[in-house]
Amino acid sequence: MGCNSCSTGKDGQPRGCRNNGTCGSDGCNKLTVFDWLSNMSLPSGQQQFDGVEVRFKNSRKEFFRNTEKLTLSIGDVVATQAKSGHDIGIVTLTGELVRVQMKKKKVTTQEEELPKIYRKATQKDIDKWQKCRNQEEEIKKRAREMAILLSLQMKISDVEFQGDGSKATFYYTAEERVDFRQLIKDMAKAFGIRIEMRQIGYRQEAQRLGGIGSCGRELCCSTWLTDFRSVSTAAARYQQLSLNPQKLAGQCGKLKCCLNYELDVYLEALKDFPSQDAKISTQKGIAFCQKTDIFKETLWFSYKDDPSNWHALTKEQVKEILAKNRRKEKIASLEEYAADNHKDEQMIFENVVGQDSLTRFDRPKRRKKRNKKRKPTNKKSTVRNA
Repeated sequence: MGCNSCSTGKDGQPRGCRNNGTCGSDGCNKLTVFDWLSNMSLPSGQQQFDGVEVRFKNSRKEFFRNTEKLTLSIGDVVATQAKSGHDIGIVTLTGELVRVQMKKKKVTTQEEELPKIYRKATQKDIDKWQKCRNQEEEIKKRAREMAILLSLQMKISDVEFQGDGSKATFYYTAEERVDFRQLIKDMAKAFGIRIEMRQIGYRQEAQRLGGIGSCGRELCCSTWLTDFRSVSTAAARYQQLSLNPQKLAGQCGKLKCCLNYELDVYLEALKDFPSQDAKISTQKGIAFCQKTDIFKETLWFSYKDDPSNWHALTKEQVKEILAKNRRKEKIASLEEYAADNHKDEQMIFENVVGQDSLTRFDRPKRRKKRNKKRKPTNKKSTVRNA
């Protein structure tokens, strides 16, 4: 991701805006929403909804009420109401789509429940906000050192300053309950600000920090995924994936969220398949299902006495055999059905890189010219004695 303010600096060197997805140009933001109603006018007599969606550091978003009737648009920096003092954020959505987002996230639309937007941020507010943001990495490093000295089993993953610089929120992950009362006292004394500790899960930590997944793209949780559905190993079993924790786990250490993306399609396809626990009765013995291929609609069965020898049957064949078994009819063997599915596949080797040769850019080797002139040979004449 890159925007006009963080892409490159002098001499083409990467500059970095240090905003972690909260750039004002909206070029490298996380979880952005496209306002497809921005060019449409409201019906006559209807007033625009005064709710505003404001984004803070990373993917944290909150809803506010525009009681001052300010003319706001996406990308404006505003000063918002906080529990104490004020915070600085960037407007991400206005108008009727805010009502839809609030309904989706089950946030009440009553006026007394929502905080307010004070004003558009002045240059003084923005300078103070940027100064606090530049101190976050150093304070996070010092906070980690304090936690290590106190032998606390926790990991401080991120720090977020309030816009006015009076408060800092420390996000951490931990396996068990942590008593950080002494840590708060030490940090408040060292930094001179109010401290708030907030525990998050490992998925939320990956969402805040971001990164590149094994697919080569940015993490879904940090770009567009807004809710975290539970992922179980059953999703991998239904899709017949290898139960390898190193391949199925994401950067958060939990099962990848993308395991749920195609799960519904697999479950819909498996409804028309015979159960994998189905048993086939033959005259040679009972056969069990060993493997299922949803795309080829093929099932592999093996006899109880010969589990290493598999026989491929189509879905329709298995249904036909199970129907005969329910009528207490046994087939002769699996081989007679598997023989109908056997096809001699001819191996065709193709040039995977096209018609060009792999050595087309190599310089041709020149053959050395051989000297055809024969070297003179000294023949000694023999004298015969008469």
